Amino acid sequence: MPTSQASVPDDLPNLMTAWVHGWATSRATPAPTAVPGGWRIHVGLPGHRIRYVLTGADLAGLADAPHSPGTWIKAVTPAGRLRAALPAGWVPAETLHVMSTRFGAGAGRVPEPYIGEIRTDGRVVEARVRDADGATAASAFLAPAGSIAVIDRVETAPAHRRRGLGSTVMGMLAEHAVRHGMPHGVLVATDDGRALYQRLGWSVVTALEAAHLPEPAATTA
Repeated sequence: MPTSQASVPDDLPNLMTAWVHGWATSRATPAPTAVPGGWRIHVGLPGHRIRYVLTGADLAGLADAPHSPGTWIKAVTPAGRLRAALPAGWVPAETLHVMSTRFGAGAGRVPEPYIGEIRTDGRVVEARVRDADGATAASAFLAPAGSIAVIDRVETAPAHRRRGLGSTVMGMLAEHAVRHGMPHGVLVATDDGRALYQRLGWSVVTALEAAHLPEPAATTA
């Protein structure tokens, strides 16, 4: 596979800056706005209106400030500290994992009968694998952030799982990144995703604690 165990430089602020801006590019949100200790992103989705990503801030002060329902906080902080800082109403979410790698050469082979393709939409690159009927079996996205490739939205359709297609689309993006001057990669993974990426040579840099302020459930007349 086109990754190696050599990680990106252990400069967490730069890694997080790259991830935040690449994530915003990938999701077509407005550019992140700097706040004390991190950034604020206007996501604008139901249940996920505003996102704060923090690498160092007064968590208690931020959590106590007025926030609208649908606000999320994701913070690089020791385990349990974000939860301890939250007032009533905030709901802890799954702890995520910031991961990095230095890409190597070569891409993963697309297994038959699948067909792989790379598509570009503005600055966002999509690696897609289609089945024999043309349906999308797996896909992943890349957004550039300087010399760092931000990997996002890695998905395999349920009917095509356990066939190595997640590794395939990751390999396709890694090859694209190297060809276009992005030797390093960063992503944020769930527990399930972490295992796949570690097999591909990615290393965990830090945990990312998360919590949100839920929106009221929609009601019907």
